Amino acid sequence: MIESSSPQFWRATFALCLASFIIFANLHGIQPLLPMLAESLDRTELEISHAYTIATLVLGLSLLVYGPISDALGRRGILLFTLAGVSLSTLALGFAQDYAQLFWLRALQGFFLAGVPAVAIAYMGDEFTKPALLTAVGLYIASNSLGGVTGRLVAGAVGDWLGWSDVFFILGIGSLIGLLCVVWLLPKSEHFTASAFRPVQMSRDLIGHIRNPVLLLAYIIGGLNFLVFLNQYTYITFVLAAEPFKMSATWIGLLFLTYLTGTMGSLLSGRLSRRISAPVCMALGIFIMVIGTLLTLTYSISGIVAGFFINSFGFFLAHSVASGWVSQHASRARASASALYLVFYYVGASIGGFYLNPFWSAAGWSGVVLGSLMVFAVTFACAMILLFWQRSGKSIVASIN
Repeated sequence: MIESSSPQFWRATFALCLASFIIFANLHGIQPLLPMLAESLDRTELEISHAYTIATLVLGLSLLVYGPISDALGRRGILLFTLAGVSLSTLALGFAQDYAQLFWLRALQGFFLAGVPAVAIAYMGDEFTKPALLTAVGLYIASNSLGGVTGRLVAGAVGDWLGWSDVFFILGIGSLIGLLCVVWLLPKSEHFTASAFRPVQMSRDLIGHIRNPVLLLAYIIGGLNFLVFLNQYTYITFVLAAEPFKMSATWIGLLFLTYLTGTMGSLLSGRLSRRISAPVCMALGIFIMVIGTLLTLTYSISGIVAGFFINSFGFFLAHSVASGWVSQHASRARASASALYLVFYYVGASIGGFYLNPFWSAAGWSGVVLGSLMVFAVTFACAMILLFWQRSGKSIVASIN
């Protein structure tokens, strides 16, 4: 097993973090371009957001395929194959001529984007010791936020400079270069134990994970938190592009620097989870998100930026701990358990636009804040239930049965 701080640990962790960086740069790069795309393709805010969220929806559903297949065939090959698919589909997006082509190519891209999230943490679970796993998961999720930030910054600047098509060419070429680095750095699996690909058993594993409240509550927390967090960024782009702010895509892209506090939250999650219980960490992250969301109601640039800085820290703190919780508490089919967490996570993101749109239509950004607080109340309650059961010293499954 790979020990923390060993040369092999840093080599493997850097490769997985780079792979994650590539995935999230490509997934989120389109977000600051949404006002530009809406105007260029003559679409409403909700319609153009579908070109963004279709990738998250297909990504989430595809995890149901990649996770079980990786349990049977291994992690590394799937990771490299799908990274190649991401690079090529991103390049193809640069040739899109209309909304329909953009939409369906994003759907194809979403299918390939699922490979790395489906197997990366399972690879760590197979190859790393438990202390190394806790550290690596925090670093890996931190790279998610760094990739998302970089993709958005590049997209905003290049979109203003050259146009939205060239954004995809640059992201695609950069992804191909990153793929070559991952091929070189990522060690072959040494402790992976293959299990036969059995669709019936796969279904039983997934049902078993969902029926286990220890896991299900973490799934709900991750999915609903991301439903709010990601789509708050989508709707705020339209706020900033309109009067009185009238920001360009470049300046809107800079808002996503607020993700950097998410990197801090992810990195601190491992330390905090060793000092205080995981449910308390999740609840703390959600409470921090409530504070950040309320701060955006000042309707000033400083208030919005500060609010999103706070939000990002809280979200990634809760997400990192919830993701690690699933990996630690899945008794079997670990890749399937982690994949199912991400199914909830990304499907939540994909439906967030539909959930928040009525609030947006009725009351603008104030409505989005109200809808967000309602969701946070649910996820905070889930974290409190996990804390109660943990402190009672009883198995959740036993207490339910």
